[in-house]
Amino acid sequence: MSWTKKILRVNLTSGTCVSEPLNMDWAKKYIGQRGLATKYFVEECDPKVDPMSPENKLIFATGPLTGTAAPTSGRWSVICKGPLTGAIACSNSGGFFGAELKNAGWDMIIFEGKSAKPVYLDIDNENAELKDASAMWGMSVWDTEDALRAARGDNDIRCASVGQAGESGVLFAGVVNDKDRAAGRSGVGAVMGSKNLKAIACRGTVGVPVDDAMKFMQAAGAAKQILADNAVTGEGLPTYGTQVLMNVINETGALPTHNAKDIQFDGASKIGGEAMTEPRESDGKANLVSNAACFGCPISCQRVSQMDANHFTVKGQPKYHGKEGGLEYEAAWALGAATGVSDLETLTYCNYICNEYGMDPISLGSTVAAAMELYEIGAITDKETGGIKLEWGSAEALAKICDQTGLGQGFGKEIGQGSRRLCEKYGHPELSMTVKSQEFPAYDPRGIQGMGLTYATSNRGACHLRSYTVASEVLGIPEKTDPLTSDGKPGLVKAFQDATAAVDSTGTCIFTTFALTMDDISPMMAADSEGGWTSETMMEAGERIWNLERKFNNDAGFTAADDLLPQRMLKDAAKTGPAKGKVSDLLKMLPEYYELRGWTAEGVPSNETLARLAL
Repeated sequence: MSWTKKILRVNLTSGTCVSEPLNMDWAKKYIGQRGLATKYFVEECDPKVDPMSPENKLIFATGPLTGTAAPTSGRWSVICKGPLTGAIACSNSGGFFGAELKNAGWDMIIFEGKSAKPVYLDIDNENAELKDASAMWGMSVWDTEDALRAARGDNDIRCASVGQAGESGVLFAGVVNDKDRAAGRSGVGAVMGSKNLKAIACRGTVGVPVDDAMKFMQAAGAAKQILADNAVTGEGLPTYGTQVLMNVINETGALPTHNAKDIQFDGASKIGGEAMTEPRESDGKANLVSNAACFGCPISCQRVSQMDANHFTVKGQPKYHGKEGGLEYEAAWALGAATGVSDLETLTYCNYICNEYGMDPISLGSTVAAAMELYEIGAITDKETGGIKLEWGSAEALAKICDQTGLGQGFGKEIGQGSRRLCEKYGHPELSMTVKSQEFPAYDPRGIQGMGLTYATSNRGACHLRSYTVASEVLGIPEKTDPLTSDGKPGLVKAFQDATAAVDSTGTCIFTTFALTMDDISPMMAADSEGGWTSETMMEAGERIWNLERKFNNDAGFTAADDLLPQRMLKDAAKTGPAKGKVSDLLKMLPEYYELRGWTAEGVPSNETLARLAL
């Protein structure tokens, strides 16, 4: 079976690395990765723990399908209490690191305590050792990865690390692996940095056995064919990546613009997937060089871009000139439409900064957008910004402030605390487009009603990857629903949330669900792992995971009052597009959602629900 049945427990305070058996009773209820690691976390951590204290634990977790021949089996997650939100944090990443960790023989790593000095964890199959990382402290993610390969004398190792943002306590710092894949949201990188843990270097050659190899390969082959035949996973995502959405969502009238004052952006066509393929006037080359794929992925949605070498220079030399990971939709929206910047080269530059320094571009761009609105109304001035004129659409200001934020310098220190803290400090909390202190992504709840309920009820703060109702409301997957009506959306959101929790826990990518149903995924789990997995038991596990996360948040102090959107979404009607005149119907949807969940009117899982789910 493809659980390795082994956990690596690393005590950073004492410097010890100990192997222990996986709790298989829990594995059969919580699957793996997001679900199983969350179970370990809530059993071992006080919900009231300070996220930046040594008592907060940090878990790197794979799923039972990670590292196998299942399509998109490169996924892994980081779980802790998030410093940006104070809620449960689970941030998912792709690339090759997760598969390498699994092939080294580990289902997960649990980091405890805090090291007295910077360290990194060196893994070579069953051998694990903490080593001095003092020389790497202050390095970018990219330089750290190069240094780790040099130290090991092995270019085939896979690495996950924090950059300067994680070291300096940027509350939306991420953990970056393979140089441009990231567990990006909720500040998991800040927790890693607070523990003086710089990186993990891993080499795994053990392999991942499955329960029934013949049935598994048949199920995996069938799933790959479905993905290849689907218009989204077989054509749209390979060609344009997630950037295929920029013009689609803008035309839908749901692209939050100028800190969500508007819902359509005049410059969308200049920063979308199509624009990335067009030759530049400066050198005749296109921004997009090619697509690329994570481990075991037939979709290949990853972008590889190359900037105009002379667009940004440092001391006369190009800052970025190689072929690096390119813009994805959420990053292009947050850095672009949210701030009013329509210069593709600048957005690519700022995205590189996020990859190199280790930051979440969604929270970064959204926080800069909030700062621009504060600047517009005079709540902050050149005095606070150090002379940076944070005006809408200023590519120069965006580039400067992104660089400062990653390095923890100047006004970037303020940006690095996220938009809720920024807006509260300067007297306008209403300008923070957040839920549970996390910035919401690239879909306006007035134009796509299901996403409003999705953001409000997400356990890790505003998030699209906990219930992507855009699939149904815009793309018609698995069936078309009207984005402008709230009718039926509570049931739709619940179903998406439960399914996503299950898929996240398998070790495969949520993008597969554009084409695959649980009837396609469960046969891989059944052939791969003991437990007799079916579509029904997978969905039940997803519901159990969702309620486990919710219960942790309730115990941490979150209530129904935190399931709320910014007042701008509830009171300021959309000005243009199909949603003109609409606000979010969140308050209408919430009571029905709570009832479907089996929660009280206060948003707490009832005793009956907890009993039914064996919680």
